[in-house]
This record gives sequence, C-alpha cells and structure tokens, in this order.
Amino acid sequence: MGSTADKIMGKTNEVAGKVRQAAGKAVDNDEEQAKGAAQEVKGKAQVAKGDAKDAVKKVVDKA
Repeated sequence: MGSTADKIMGKTNEVAGKVRQAAGKAVDNDEEQAKGAAQEVKGKAQVAKGDAKDAVKKVVDKA
C-alpha cells in the first residue's frame, strides 16, 4: 500500500473510531467506546506509517 493510501485509510479509521466512541457513549456501551478508541489509534498509526513512507521516499529521491 502506498503512502497516500495509508494516510486515507488512517484518516478513515480515525473518523470511524471517533464516531464509534460517540455512539458507544450515547448508548452507554463501554465495549463499543473501547473498540472505537482502538480503531482511532489504529488510524493514527496508519497515518504515521504513510508519513514515514513519504519521509523515506524524500531521502531516497535526494540520493
């Protein structure tokens, strides 16, 4: 997966995780809130992975 795809999937997971947390909070479901938080963290990691790929590409392109 390319860096752009990682970033898009990451942002999608971040937003979905936040929505899932809010829904869990609205219906007082701790398990759903926890799953949402985990999904949000997964998304942040995917975005970071995309950023890292971009940084590596920039270094390689300069060489």
